[in-house]
Amino acid sequence: MSDEADAVVIGAGINGLVAAAELAGAGWTVVLLETRDRLGGFIDSEKLTIPGHVHDTFSSWHPLFVAGGAYAELGAALHQRGLEYANTDDAVTASISERGVVMADRDPETTVARLAHSADQAAYLTMLDELDRRASVVFGVLGSELRARDIARLGTTALRSLGVSGAVELARVAVQSGRGFVRERFTGWEADQLWTPWLLHAGLGPDHAAGGLMLPVMAATVHRIGLPVVKGGARQFIAAFERLLADRGVEVRLGVRAERIEVTGGRAVAVHAGGRRIAARKAVLVSTSTGDLYDRLLDRDAATENGRRAARLHRPGRAAMQIHLALDERLRWSDARLDPVPLVHISNGADSTGIACAQAEAGLLPAAPTVVVGQQTVLDPSRAPEGAGTLWIQLQELPFAPRGDAAGEIDVATAWSEEVVAAYADRVIDRIAQFAPGLRDSIRCIAALPPPALLAANPNAVAGDPYGAAAELDQSLLWRPGTGTGHRTGFAQLWHIGAFTHPGAGLGGGSGHIVAQQLLSTGSVRARIRRPRAGEKD
Repeated sequence: MSDEADAVVIGAGINGLVAAAELAGAGWTVVLLETRDRLGGFIDSEKLTIPGHVHDTFSSWHPLFVAGGAYAELGAALHQRGLEYANTDDAVTASISERGVVMADRDPETTVARLAHSADQAAYLTMLDELDRRASVVFGVLGSELRARDIARLGTTALRSLGVSGAVELARVAVQSGRGFVRERFTGWEADQLWTPWLLHAGLGPDHAAGGLMLPVMAATVHRIGLPVVKGGARQFIAAFERLLADRGVEVRLGVRAERIEVTGGRAVAVHAGGRRIAARKAVLVSTSTGDLYDRLLDRDAATENGRRAARLHRPGRAAMQIHLALDERLRWSDARLDPVPLVHISNGADSTGIACAQAEAGLLPAAPTVVVGQQTVLDPSRAPEGAGTLWIQLQELPFAPRGDAAGEIDVATAWSEEVVAAYADRVIDRIAQFAPGLRDSIRCIAALPPPALLAANPNAVAGDPYGAAAELDQSLLWRPGTGTGHRTGFAQLWHIGAFTHPGAGLGGGSGHIVAQQLLSTGSVRARIRRPRAGEKD
């Protein structure tokens, strides 16, 4: 093992993997440290229930990754090393409630044809057209470091491409809630029911600022990219990364906890981990929680006031839970049009989702949660025996330490005990069975991961929040992780990446890509692009 490298990367979630691979691809020597015995963070697949059924333990869908800069940089190399996606060209997502069913196809025109009101059909296409016109600004914000010069450049781009009135309107939409956005634009309930629940996947709720911007971003991404899942399970994604890192010479150290970042003269010069000192010639990249970086890895006396304040003011978002079902046959919905749809939300839109979010924020188990139902086997039949199925169920509106039950049915005095987890899983299954009556008869095994299990699996899930922080406006963009520290930490060569930093959580690898590319483009640390080693497929 080497005791020095150009870069030391702490944390092997998606952002650590992306940063390590990109830096090594440019000729840097890289040491990647991971506390656990495997790479991937919240990317994994396991046989959680019964033999023959493969479940994506945590995250599953990869539209953000496929749409982002990290995939543009690394996608071809990952596919050469075994990564395969399954996707659909037809119905891609849907939502069901007492109001009915609404579906989105990859083709926007097909989606629009399903809307009841002609005015809503025009408004839907206008929403996508507006995002197209704003794309250089919107995706520029999501894909840049947001330094002063980045903001100036994006402001100039906005004025040139949109004009003054268009730039002002974009700013208004950017602080609008998802509820406000759909109420302002649509007459019927379909667009609200279809897309408002998607805000949960960004850590938002229907009434949070920025929902008016993120809702069309999510709709456009799903239309253009679909919902790719990894063939054979998410673990195959990590296997492809493992091969890429090995081919590029990255030294991976598993089961090694970073203990301290050594700072000398205002510069991060080494990482102490596993009883060894690893010198960092050019950079240390840290993919951990804000508190872990500023309160543990950096000496308290050394951390900057901005860093200490970021740790002190960090506010976790709602907690989450995963439930996995092994079925003896694929789910059959009361509306058969949903049977082949990869991802279905159970929600009537801003109303039911807003109530569930409010109940969770108040410390209550929601009475009628928004349920995300993933049917991966419709895209990848290899995940279950022939004719059988799996369900990937995600809940994003939960308190980490419940104080009560909004329905008044579950005694939470024992917090997330086995009894409470089982009772809440029953509520969720009943909510799905309301629209899929044969579900209970087809269940062969249930595996549930409540919020404390998420934290146990990944210490970055502070208070059971897998999104790195409450994604409200004061902890987003310039202010993520809360004080404007961003990826820079106040120390030369020390960078903060991961869900706690801009552009936030999700499987895009955005912060790892942004920081890696900034390091490679800076003249003083520019690395010479090396030739591939003998036998390397790059």
